[in-house]
Amino acid sequence: MQIQIYDTTLRDGSQREGLTLSVQDKLKIAHQLDRLGIPWIEGGWPGANPKDGEFFRCLQAEPLQQAEIVAFCSTRRPGGHAATDAMLAKILAAETRWVTIFGKSWDLHVTTGLQTTLDENLAMIQDSIEFLVSQGRRVIYDAEHWFDGYLANPDHALDTLKTALQAGAEWLVFCDTNGGTLPTEISRIVEEVKEKIGSQYQYGIHAHNDCELAVANSIAAITAGATMVQGTINGYGERCGNANLCSVIPNLQLKLDYDCLPDLTGLTALSRSVSEIVNVAPNDYAAFVGRCAFSHKGGIHVSAVERDSRTYEHIPPLAVGNERRIAISEQSGLSNVLIKAKNMGVELAKEDHRSREILAKLKELEHQGYQFDGAEASFELLVREVMGQRSTIFTIQGFQVHCSIASKQHSLATIEISVDGQEILAAAKGNGPVSALDAALRKALSQFYPAINQFYLTDYKVRIVDGDAGTAAVTRVLVESSNGVDRWTTIGVSDNILEASYQAVAQGIEYGLIMKSPLVCIIPDSINQPASKTLQENLR
Repeated sequence: MQIQIYDTTLRDGSQREGLTLSVQDKLKIAHQLDRLGIPWIEGGWPGANPKDGEFFRCLQAEPLQQAEIVAFCSTRRPGGHAATDAMLAKILAAETRWVTIFGKSWDLHVTTGLQTTLDENLAMIQDSIEFLVSQGRRVIYDAEHWFDGYLANPDHALDTLKTALQAGAEWLVFCDTNGGTLPTEISRIVEEVKEKIGSQYQYGIHAHNDCELAVANSIAAITAGATMVQGTINGYGERCGNANLCSVIPNLQLKLDYDCLPDLTGLTALSRSVSEIVNVAPNDYAAFVGRCAFSHKGGIHVSAVERDSRTYEHIPPLAVGNERRIAISEQSGLSNVLIKAKNMGVELAKEDHRSREILAKLKELEHQGYQFDGAEASFELLVREVMGQRSTIFTIQGFQVHCSIASKQHSLATIEISVDGQEILAAAKGNGPVSALDAALRKALSQFYPAINQFYLTDYKVRIVDGDAGTAAVTRVLVESSNGVDRWTTIGVSDNILEASYQAVAQGIEYGLIMKSPLVCIIPDSINQPASKTLQENLR
């Protein structure tokens, strides 16, 4: 059975607190949704704000390839007329073929919110839909607060659906607007309504996530007979969010054998791209598309997955465009090290003494406070050091940091390093000690390694390892770096937060220069083993 996927990231998703989309952001996301094959994209409410109106005008010049772009609005106001309603006029100006219009299902909202009568509520629904249909628009009717309304006053709730159908609506969408309905109620009510209204009509579900049930409720409605599911990428939305399409779609298609999209292999990339556009950090632990969705840490798990991935993976990661990750930590066994090294292009055998040397160093460092499952770049440097494949591209001689609250530039860092026998002394200011230290290090190195000018810090995290020690506690610092294309994370640990920060920052620069800018990497003559395939490719 074909299930219609209706994305409302650009409208309902943008109501998430702290999330703001520009017109260009909305255009980028719309075209990405279109390329993935999403058949319905709700673009916003023309007339509600200038941005949405401009978005629809821009889409007329940059049309989508296959998706239907949908305008969204409410029914006319109480006591008015649809033909003279200024809001509906702006909906028509958006020039979309489809319009989603929402009306009240719950008598509480009619009498308390709108302060009108139940009969006028039905008139508002009928007048608005009939007017839009008369202007050549096709209508999806969103029954707002449907489940609460049906439980409170089923007769009036059903009358709103019948009125919408009689007026010309082609879809009836059940909205769990407060997000408080349970899956069992969703199934029961959808089945009851289909029986009372008629199974020949087209039904949809629009679920909110206030009880962490939006995905489950969407699936419950589909299995009960709905054939459209509305939701957002990454579950963005007001309060606790909307149904997460990145979970709904693969569950329906891969688990229940419904047809949703022609290809799901672009789903992970879409999820992460939208995260970047809206400037919200990706949820690493999200089902299906998260960075850790197919991550394995325990040695027994890793060993089993290597033999047969079905032992600890419910689907192949590539089915949704994701990948398997082997996490490294003190809980790791030799299998973790071997597989992780293999992913880096380093072939190791169980019998190789260096395999156990890597594992022993890993466990000792984690005992000291390191955490390599969150700093894979540092782990790769560790592996290459044991393998004799880590060249020394600079050596730290020392650094000093001076902080002042009297000036706008709060910190000044002075650093002394050695590069190929040359001593360099550099100083730089920053808005904090780590910022100044990072700037001074880059200033000292950039004359030798111009590629460093492409690197920048994207994240900085501090964790106190042994809180009982107070200000003398060991500090763990994680630094994420990027060259604009790739990202990598390094770690530093010390009872001096500046020393831990320097370790992480310096390793981030070293990893970027060695692995991401391979021309600066010179293999030392002391290496007895041939360079790995990956390293050879990097050097080439």
